[in-house]
Amino acid sequence: MNYDVIVIGSGPGGYVAAIRASQLGLKVGVVERSELGGICLNWGCIPTKALLKSAQVFEYAKHAADYGISISGEVNADFDAIVKRSRGVADGMSKGIQFLFKKNKIDHIAGTGKLKPGKTVEVTDADGKKTDFQAGHIILATGARSRELPNLKQDGKKIIGYREAMTLPKKPESMVVVGSGAIGSEFAYFYNAIGTKVTLVEFMPNVVPVEDEEVSKQLERSFKKAGMKVMTSSTVESVDATGDLCKVTVKTKKGEEIIEAEIVLSAVGIATNLEGLGLEETGVKTDKGKVEVDDYYRTNVEGVYAIGDIVHGPALAHVASHEGIICVEKIAGKHVEPLDYGNIPGCTYTHPEIASVGMTEKAARDAGYDVKVGKFPYSASGKASASGSKDGFVKVIFDAKYGEWLGAHLIGDNVTEMIAEVVVARKLETTGEEIIKAVHPHPTMSEAIMEAVAAAYDEVIHL
Repeated sequence: MNYDVIVIGSGPGGYVAAIRASQLGLKVGVVERSELGGICLNWGCIPTKALLKSAQVFEYAKHAADYGISISGEVNADFDAIVKRSRGVADGMSKGIQFLFKKNKIDHIAGTGKLKPGKTVEVTDADGKKTDFQAGHIILATGARSRELPNLKQDGKKIIGYREAMTLPKKPESMVVVGSGAIGSEFAYFYNAIGTKVTLVEFMPNVVPVEDEEVSKQLERSFKKAGMKVMTSSTVESVDATGDLCKVTVKTKKGEEIIEAEIVLSAVGIATNLEGLGLEETGVKTDKGKVEVDDYYRTNVEGVYAIGDIVHGPALAHVASHEGIICVEKIAGKHVEPLDYGNIPGCTYTHPEIASVGMTEKAARDAGYDVKVGKFPYSASGKASASGSKDGFVKVIFDAKYGEWLGAHLIGDNVTEMIAEVVVARKLETTGEEIIKAVHPHPTMSEAIMEAVAAAYDEVIHL
């Protein structure tokens, strides 16, 4: 069967590209070997947020008295029920993608896709049967998986990746989480919140090392306050998993320390899914484990494109989705602008949450900017006080000379919902003065953005 567009992979890059291509009048087929929605909907973004919400509700229940609510009896976290709810949310989202495919007349081609010369995709189904499909345009959107370190081989039982962390057969009494990026920090928060003794090990000097240093320090304080052990500037040298408990040898500035834990979660990044994709046979160029593409995601081979985690850029679901839209709109002949990778928001759904966009203060100063920095603490926010969540702040960075909004770094309740204001403002080249004059509703957490900007311009009212 011939298509205008075949997409290999149905994650947030692949399925969004497919839907947009169909909207533009193109005949579309999507090759997917597993569940529709890819890792994000089934084993990543969505089910983890369901787990984290359960942890948050559990924490609310444990601290109900702080809000004047009396709960008789002991409050317990039913681990099996939490996992079941998470899987139910994921299943519902995957079925939603099935509906969208049907609505947009997109063919789901079940199986594993491989590129062949002549704009051909070979699909191998579950029974091993191979079928060739032709398309004028082929988009690779195969995503990524948990990366393994040589000294931290995953066995899926005691030494696990993020996928196993979502469906453990029982709640572990103790866990070592290796890596404090978004994935590691979120799972560390989740398990710590439901009663697991968690040790978080990070190679860099700060947790969530891509974030502004002040944000990192605040999260570390919050984690320690919640009872988590945090080890920065530390390296896992080896893991002995032969006994009932894993013996984790951690190298620190003060020497080696052995930590015993039921489970070791490796959260040290991702590896792209490029194996067996036919890149070598078709001559598609790669660089350092990523497919080389131009601003419109065209590879060096005519008619072949790549988006999402397998190309250079932030490995984020919303990035993949936008790349997919730009890619197919260019294929359809529309006028499109390349994606501005300097204005990509990042979110970490711990408690407190983290959200950021643009340059950190250090990066801005290192780039030679004379900066105006404004900071507004949640402790001065009426809504944060009323909500009982005063940990956190909003920090903004402006170019003192021209007023460009260089970056914003938020930590606290609801900040993942607030960061879009900054993204849009930066997209529209909004000035700090315009943010100050834009009326923000009171009382809201979002007022903290206005107040932080006002602080940068020495006009802050509530601080």
